[in-house]
Amino acid sequence: MLAALYPWLKWLHIVAMISWMVGLFYLPRLFVYHAETTSAEVRETLAVMQHKLMKVIMTPAMLVTWVSGIALIAAIGAGGLWIVLKIACVLALTAFHGICGRWRKELAAGTSTREGRFFRLMNEVPTVLLVVIVGLVIFKPFG
Repeated sequence: MLAALYPWLKWLHIVAMISWMVGLFYLPRLFVYHAETTSAEVRETLAVMQHKLMKVIMTPAMLVTWVSGIALIAAIGAGGLWIVLKIACVLALTAFHGICGRWRKELAAGTSTREGRFFRLMNEVPTVLLVVIVGLVIFKPFG
């Protein structure tokens, strides 16, 4: 049954993953602006944007990415070290997502002590993980 749905599952997985990644790229950039502004009005606007990005786009996309990914593994029976490494990287992205949620709450509450430079550096984390994940999926090293 799942094998017959494979093309649709793959499509759903890719679309959800792209949506999640876009949020993971954009949210830390919003954190930079939030950390560097002196305007209370801008901070409030950014807090609303950050909240909606996580609640409406990122978290649902993350959940669909996970569910469709697990369904794909079940459909094709993927195995080998490459899939273990890919899952480890997706777990790292999921942890980063959770950490971003904590940073968002700190910024919204005005309790964050992190500067824009920190968030600029953190903006690179999802990029590095994405490069590794795509490489693992395309090249399937380690059998």
